[in-house]
Amino acid sequence: MPFLVPPAPVTLTGRLVEMRPLAREHRDGLIEAVSEGDLWQNAWYTSVPAPDGVAGEIERRLGLLEKGEMVPFTVFDTSGRILGMTTYYDLAADVPRLHIGYTWNRPSAHGSGTNPESKLLLLRHAFDVLGVYRVGFTTQWVNFQSRAAIERLGAKQDGVMRAISRYRNGALRDSVEYSIIEPEWPAVRANLEARLVKRG
Repeated sequence: MPFLVPPAPVTLTGRLVEMRPLAREHRDGLIEAVSEGDLWQNAWYTSVPAPDGVAGEIERRLGLLEKGEMVPFTVFDTSGRILGMTTYYDLAADVPRLHIGYTWNRPSAHGSGTNPESKLLLLRHAFDVLGVYRVGFTTQWVNFQSRAAIERLGAKQDGVMRAISRYRNGALRDSVEYSIIEPEWPAVRANLEARLVKRG
């Protein structure tokens, strides 16, 4: 069963954030976001690029978009300030399924509600528009903040992949796989909507 609509660049708008298709003109804003609090140094176990690597990361993601392997977004707040990046990736039409990941946000956005709303927008588009059956999330075993955030979504842990790859510093990396499947989506959506309503 294929996607109802093939995954493609789209703008997703909520109350706190607007997610726009990644573009080269977002480079300066992304450099400013990743430089906040030296995010790229403090999160060595994530996919956060260094400031001088932002342009290359944009090109990498846009290249994967052209191959049909990724749909990258830039996340903006209501003032038009860039908060960070996220993507759909690991697109598979036969299930159909995809992953949400390669996500990072500037430190000052943490705890603001922008990340849960971003996930709600991405999940809603995936399940309700694209017609996916499964949305996956992969994070690093040592990234406890990310693991907690994924678990708060209502995603189920599928397993741990030990020594699956290496970090930038050469250390072996263990990854944790989570998923949400279509029958669970109504409860996940209700939970996320309730969390956002509590924030006012």
